[in-house]
Amino acid sequence: MTGWLGSPAHARWLETEGDGLLDFGRASVHPDGGFAWLSEEGTPELDRPVPLWVSCRMTHVYSLGHLMGRPDCGRLADHGVTALRGRFRDAEHGGWYAAVGADGPVSRDKTAYEHAFVVLAAASATAADRVGGRELLDEALGILLEHFWDDEHGMVREQWDEAWTTLDGYRGVNANMHTVEALLSAADVLDDASLRERAQRILTRVVHDLARGNDWRIPEHFDDTWTPVLDYNIDEPAHPFRPYGATIGHWLEWARLALHLRAALGVDAPSWLLDDARGLFDASVREGWAVDGADGFVYTVDWSGAPVVRERMHWVAAEATATAAAMHAATGEPEYDAWYRTWWQHVADHFRDTAHGSWHHELATDLSPSSVTWAGKPDTYHAFQATLIPRLPLTPTLAAALRDGLLA
Repeated sequence: MTGWLGSPAHARWLETEGDGLLDFGRASVHPDGGFAWLSEEGTPELDRPVPLWVSCRMTHVYSLGHLMGRPDCGRLADHGVTALRGRFRDAEHGGWYAAVGADGPVSRDKTAYEHAFVVLAAASATAADRVGGRELLDEALGILLEHFWDDEHGMVREQWDEAWTTLDGYRGVNANMHTVEALLSAADVLDDASLRERAQRILTRVVHDLARGNDWRIPEHFDDTWTPVLDYNIDEPAHPFRPYGATIGHWLEWARLALHLRAALGVDAPSWLLDDARGLFDASVREGWAVDGADGFVYTVDWSGAPVVRERMHWVAAEATATAAAMHAATGEPEYDAWYRTWWQHVADHFRDTAHGSWHHELATDLSPSSVTWAGKPDTYHAFQATLIPRLPLTPTLAAALRDGLLA
């Protein structure tokens, strides 16, 4: 069968899908600032606190849309930048609140996961030449590197109190993964190799040390000495951000990030980046895909590789297509195009919501819409990026590549 990757006709299909996601997300503009959580039907839940991570992701998405020449996307990106420089920002202590409501912050702790997304949004807004984008990026990088970066361990710490006086004892890999994404983007937008070096330190520790040494099942949760806590949240296994066990979708994301770094480093890239990306990809297929008699990736597995939470998450399917495209770009091997076709067909058959738009964020094991972990459709970040990654080179990262006119 003719491959989809590199096909102009398939690229047009991806473009149409991406435009549909941009259209769906327009309803999320919150009149008080930022982007609201959307219901399954696409209705903004304006009484719900506005999460920082949602507003950052949508600012990033609409910055990319502007770079693609889509009308109104620049205005929506500006709406996001304004909220990040205003409503979410702690003007007294610096940094950003994780969620805000009508009366101000509803959570005053400062968290690395959300701050990584501020950097990503700011980098994309800077590439899109949006007003205030560069100032936001400079501030966000300053906060991230001053307060969250742990130079001794080459990782980011997780959570501070409002005034940056008390550091929580929890350490997490999820925040580090999105910090790698943000640092790689900022490095490309600013042409700052030092940011790429920090991303490489994180990738080395998580992928080459932790994943390779644990049958590719990446420990997600750690104490303040960076010792894995393998039973963390064993009583709340379906937690949206800190689930028990190993998270299949993250193996795919880490594999793709390793390939982006490898491409950026060129001849200086260590050989293990490709080898380990292949190992993570293969493990995600072996232990995650259709392992319980139905198509789809399970959410998590335990430390023997047995499924724990079997619901299918849209973001995992999106990352699977993107990582298959990246593996194919790095190797040219046809098996990755075959997996790419398989997973896009799965998305088209089960995740795309042809009635209300966007993608169902979660499916049950019978592939009907579910809400064990995710209710509604809070953002389009993973799905939208999945429509772009197959049409862009592995380096530079998305915003810089679009800025440079590299979209196929």
